[in-house]
Amino acid sequence: MSKPQTEPRPVAVIGAGPSGLASLKSLSDLNIPCMAYESHSDVGGIWDIENPRSSVYENTHTITSREVTGYSDLPMSRELPDYPRHREVRTYLRQYAERFDLRRLIRFDSDVTKIERLSDGWRVTTADGHTQEHSALIIANGHNWHPHTPSFEGKFDGEILHSRDYTNPAELRGKRVLVVGAGNSGCDIAVEAAGVTDDVAISMRRGYYFFPKFIFGKPADQVSESSQNFRLPAPVARFVYRTMLKLSIGSPEQFGLPKPDHEPLESPPIVNSLLPYYCAHGRVKVRPAPVRFDGKFVEFSDGTSEEFDTIILATGFRIHIPFIEEQHLDWVKGRPDFYLLAFSPRYDDLFIAGMTDGTGGHFPTVELQSRVIAAYLKARETDPETARAFDEKKRRRGVDLTGGIKFLDSPRNLTQFELLTYLRVLRDHLALLGGQDTTYAHRPSLLEQAAALFQGGRK
Repeated sequence: MSKPQTEPRPVAVIGAGPSGLASLKSLSDLNIPCMAYESHSDVGGIWDIENPRSSVYENTHTITSREVTGYSDLPMSRELPDYPRHREVRTYLRQYAERFDLRRLIRFDSDVTKIERLSDGWRVTTADGHTQEHSALIIANGHNWHPHTPSFEGKFDGEILHSRDYTNPAELRGKRVLVVGAGNSGCDIAVEAAGVTDDVAISMRRGYYFFPKFIFGKPADQVSESSQNFRLPAPVARFVYRTMLKLSIGSPEQFGLPKPDHEPLESPPIVNSLLPYYCAHGRVKVRPAPVRFDGKFVEFSDGTSEEFDTIILATGFRIHIPFIEEQHLDWVKGRPDFYLLAFSPRYDDLFIAGMTDGTGGHFPTVELQSRVIAAYLKARETDPETARAFDEKKRRRGVDLTGGIKFLDSPRNLTQFELLTYLRVLRDHLALLGGQDTTYAHRPSLLEQAAALFQGGRK
């Protein structure tokens, strides 16, 4: 049973993955009492393959290079590969927790089962019966771990698994494999499967643009550092960007892939140059969307059918926050409709950290986001007038994070934004709260440079 609380109620952080660790660090920097609840026995979130909720597989690597993947206050070691593997990312996150003494703030093996609203604050209950009251709540449980599993007509007599349950290609050896979904995971799995079996197909509802990991022998997001120095007008930058993309990979149609029905960046980039290569060689066949199962046969939207042994649903994930009543989260179209993707419009003590999917590194983005959250909580204690000014901006809600990009109306785009716009808005809010953007002081424009390759100027 819980003991009576005699000290100030700490801010509760749910999760000790990348977003939870960034939140603890930002709160600690401002001497705000805090603690985290982590369902697993260690830090790392989805990057810890031993975590039951992890969605990484044996060959998972980052899709951003180490220079823009790590937190800015602890850059990744240059001894790591350009694109670190999941185990190296997990080690890095453990180093981050150790460097900033965050483990002492984490209650491990504590699965949060219920969060209740109090008249002032929140009560957290865990699976082992522990309850504790908190002055504020930061939800940082991630949004890439709860599978989105579409339904299809009929019944499939072979094996169906979601990409979250996929481990390594050895389990696919000699099988007829259909990968449903052409996001980054789906494309990676299709390429891996083609290395162990001769019968692989990937189902795509629409065409996508494919981006290289390397240009001129260097990580693509580092090449953009040089291009940013030219300060090209947006139309010229877009032309250069499109030309570079065409020269480095080519048009999807050249490889038998469907033509995209949207402009680049209106859907998350697929950072994979191997899938077009494998499709061009006939190692991976391209199929339209499946509509019906019949035994081991799959019928596709064009009326054709084909027999498979294994179907891997690389159909993405749903934002899943099961421990708190939906009414508290202002859900709209499958996600909490929070200001700046972080601040509850209803409560001044409820936040979400890391519900972000912009281009560029996730870790430093949530690092800056969490600094704004911490600065706001501090202002509520020490500068109520500034906090009220922030609340007024939150109530008006008139902030456009798209940078003029018309993102596709798709579940994959629920948490999309234009990175440069989002970082600028976060910095403006941090300045309003009296904070300084020391997060990026030692490399002031690295994220912007990293994003430039993908975004090629504003529309």
